[in-house]
Amino acid sequence: MVEPPLLLVDHLVKYFPIRGGLLLRVKGYVKAVDDVSFKVYPQETYGIVGESGSGKTTVARTILRLIEPTKGRIFFEGNDITKIQGEQLRKFRRNAQIIFQNPYSALHPRMMIKDIVGEPLKIHFKMRNEEVINEVVKTLHDVGLGEEHMYRYPHELSGGQRQRVVIARAIILKPKLLVLDEPTSALDVSVQAKILNLLKDLQKKFKLTYILISHHFAVVDYMCDRIAVMYLGKIVEEAPKNELFENPLHPYTKALISAIPIPDPKRKVNPILLKGEIPSPVNPPPGCRFASRCPFKRTECEKITPTLEEVKKDHFVACSFWEII
Repeated sequence: MVEPPLLLVDHLVKYFPIRGGLLLRVKGYVKAVDDVSFKVYPQETYGIVGESGSGKTTVARTILRLIEPTKGRIFFEGNDITKIQGEQLRKFRRNAQIIFQNPYSALHPRMMIKDIVGEPLKIHFKMRNEEVINEVVKTLHDVGLGEEHMYRYPHELSGGQRQRVVIARAIILKPKLLVLDEPTSALDVSVQAKILNLLKDLQKKFKLTYILISHHFAVVDYMCDRIAVMYLGKIVEEAPKNELFENPLHPYTKALISAIPIPDPKRKVNPILLKGEIPSPVNPPPGCRFASRCPFKRTECEKITPTLEEVKKDHFVACSFWEII
């Protein structure tokens, strides 16, 4: 029997209005996320990759209801969370937390670490100070910090320690889903591997489910079970990690993977070079949105809008000519 998904995103759309003039009338829309659907299963790590501006972070924030969707539905444990408010929304947010890209800007500079990490317990569970301190100590130990860090401020910590504090604040509520928005991109390379290993250990210990947002293929290769590739607000390919890396089908995915640096000076690499810039999400091109940069473009590509279809087992691609390129 197939386990039901923890999270199901169904035809998600998020448009941001562009206003102008004296009356600030809507003059157009930024089509940040345009008809995105996917499933995330319990205790797996689902990766979303793509260039800057592809809509990755907007998808993550919309899933958590940090911003409201324009259209579509989002199911968490079978419940449509796009319609909930008040106490139901508060309960959902206990079970779904986010780790932001920049740990310094995610922490209040005038609060001690004990208050930053313990605040969610006071908000959601109305715990007393003694109980909060005990939970904070346990959680700091879980992320590799000690009691001596409790009475420090964010500016007194290193980048890696600040990110551990952000992780501690996220897991102290014992959530089921964690969204990792570029969790290591603001850190030194020497620290990145330690944070990724910590996240893997925490996933096993607390049976967490991750959605990992990244543009770094080495990170998603190490962390993820399945990967979705986004381009200009749409998912263009989705597959299990090994299948995606060994057999990419969409020309955009092929180009991204071909550009991954290989630590072998004797091995020749022939990256697929994409010409031009990513089109504007305000006025995306008709047909296939990747057509203007695709090295395998045909006339039909500018007229036909491909849909994401399963072409092999668990391998989905949105390309009309994937079989012959």
